Amino acid sequence: MAAWFKPRRYGYGATPVAWQGWALTFGFIAVVVFVGWLFLGHADAELSAWNFVGFFMVEAIVIAVLWIISARTTDGEWRWRWGEEQRR
Repeated sequence: MAAWFKPRRYGYGATPVAWQGWALTFGFIAVVVFVGWLFLGHADAELSAWNFVGFFMVEAIVIAVLWIISARTTDGEWRWRWGEEQRR
């Protein structure tokens, strides 16, 4: 299986390099925007603490799923990088 992400040159994490990685990233952004609109975006709805709790719970789950999938499909390990060793 080809890698969807590659380790970042500086810092921690990964960058999309395949269409699957980009699709996952844009899908994540779409879900974040939709959940924000669903829980917090209704102008006529009265916001309560439960709206914010629900929003943050769903976002935490979505972030965890993104993190797990991208870590498993990265070509290499996730660790802090300073840029010197990542020359290809």
